[in-house]
Amino acid sequence: MQQNNFINSPSDLRNLTVSSLQQVCQDLRSFLIDHVAANGGHFSSSLGVIELTVALHYVFNTPLDKLIWDVGHQAYPHKLLTGRMKQFYSNRLLGGISGFPSMDESEYDAFGTGHSSTSISAIVGMAIAARYRGEYSRQHIAVIGDGAMTAGLAFEALNNAGYEQPNMLIILNDNNMSIDSNTGALQNYLIDLTTDKHYNILKSYLKNLLSSENPSKKWAADTLRKLEKIIKGGLMKYSNFFEALNIRYFGPVDGHDLKKLISLFEKLKHISGPKLLHCITVKGKGFAPALIDPEKWHAPGIFDKSTGVKMSTNSNINHAITYQDVFGDTLIKLAKDNARIIAVCPAMLSGSALSKMKLEMPDRVFDVGITEQHAVTFSAGLAADGLLPFCTIYSTFLQRAYDQLIHDVALQKLQVIFCIDRAGVVGADGPTHHGAFDISFLRCIPNLIGASPMNLEDFKNLLFTAQCGTVKGPIAIRYPKNSGTDIPTDNFKKLTIGKGRKIKSGKNIALLSLGPIGQYAIEACKELIKEHIDVAHYDLRFFKPLDEALLNEVFSQFSIVITIEDGCISGGVGSAVMEFMVDNDYHSILKRLGLPDEFATQGTQEQLHALYGYDKKGIISIIKSLYPKV
Repeated sequence: MQQNNFINSPSDLRNLTVSSLQQVCQDLRSFLIDHVAANGGHFSSSLGVIELTVALHYVFNTPLDKLIWDVGHQAYPHKLLTGRMKQFYSNRLLGGISGFPSMDESEYDAFGTGHSSTSISAIVGMAIAARYRGEYSRQHIAVIGDGAMTAGLAFEALNNAGYEQPNMLIILNDNNMSIDSNTGALQNYLIDLTTDKHYNILKSYLKNLLSSENPSKKWAADTLRKLEKIIKGGLMKYSNFFEALNIRYFGPVDGHDLKKLISLFEKLKHISGPKLLHCITVKGKGFAPALIDPEKWHAPGIFDKSTGVKMSTNSNINHAITYQDVFGDTLIKLAKDNARIIAVCPAMLSGSALSKMKLEMPDRVFDVGITEQHAVTFSAGLAADGLLPFCTIYSTFLQRAYDQLIHDVALQKLQVIFCIDRAGVVGADGPTHHGAFDISFLRCIPNLIGASPMNLEDFKNLLFTAQCGTVKGPIAIRYPKNSGTDIPTDNFKKLTIGKGRKIKSGKNIALLSLGPIGQYAIEACKELIKEHIDVAHYDLRFFKPLDEALLNEVFSQFSIVITIEDGCISGGVGSAVMEFMVDNDYHSILKRLGLPDEFATQGTQEQLHALYGYDKKGIISIIKSLYPKV
């Protein structure tokens, strides 16, 4: 922001005239385009809320007034206006500011919102807390958008707000988009609500009549007001979902009309009870390529801002095969031979590489929106009636459906195949998005099989094995947001459930790795052999059940054993190996490498592997420290 670089806080913003705020919006938009083009990050969502952000901070007395952004990736303009412009170069970098609102980072971030659909519940709690303390002047605002209104938690909160009647404002940022295109009946309802000609004509007609300063007859005005009461209490209430829940509905309004938004916010401040303002915005506004294809510009990486051409810092990345590529291609091949296969995904079709299958087999791919709990139980229903659902879900979002995983799937021994994407550390999205906990929370669930392939070939074969009919209950296959180091073959091989493999024989120390992080172990072994340290390496492949024959071999031969996993140490596969060692009365020295008992920070995957000591260098270091004890 060149012309308005004196805006270091919302109080600076409030010293400006309304007429000068449009320049602030232009500067914010230019700053974001420049920054994301050079550094990457979430893009189109933030471009779509610039006028909304400026109007909110101009009218409301933040941070005294509580403002929550949901989903938090649309909060970049909020961060720029709340004292973080000079630090914004560090956004999503190791040691830098978060790409999402964070209570630890700023008093203006009233609630952390890395996951979606939490804002209404949180703001209801804050509003009721203020009421309990008698703080009736404080305002409470939740901005919910990018598909976040589709989740069950949002509906639960609306239900509670309509009953409790706290003073609060919900702003529905309706851009007809999630990360991918929005799906579901609610989105169709919102479209109908914004386009219904009769509803909007009647509303506008009544407003014009009732605002007349000189009604011709007093009885006419009284009659019209009674008519309005009847319509609002009957017709509108029961034709408007929010009004039916006793939440006053306003809108739809243009979310880019800055003066209109300011005027509305000033009026809404003085209306008690729960209110919802329906704003229509354009995701990617101000950058033409993002308007043409908003899905691809959600988080585009580095690009040329003048042409919109995306770039890469590594020329090999564009040619590498990712786990997501293999998943998408393999599932199509399997589905062509197995008519029972159905794909289920909560709002991440493109990220999970299911878009191609959706085009080829539209009746066999279900995007259920941001509804992780429903996705799991919906999959359970499919399985209970004889189909074979591949429930594809990011590790960090599977956490939200834990009860459904236990109660609806595992307890009933239903054959749901959980494809757990983004397992392990994911990089710049940081602690809200790392897949750190899935091994720990999955391996304690009865009837469930858990696996993690070390390479793309293994991954492809695990997907094949999962649908062969030998697995009678749920199976979870975790894999990273990564490119593989190999090129998978065209042939399928059925793997033995619960069976690991020896990668390399050795004499001194044994490494037990799980998943793609085992590539570091391979590299470490090659380096160590040059120094005459002969290390054995085993790929566990399954974290449940463990390969007990393999573990008996390891503990009977080696006095020092090291486990390596891309997940939390507490309760992880290293803990499972330790339990086996104790239960079977082995007395080896066991060291576990993985994420410590803390929320992992943000940074590139390589930086985080090094920071937490389980990259090649970290493995070599721990082995050298233990080697004299052999």
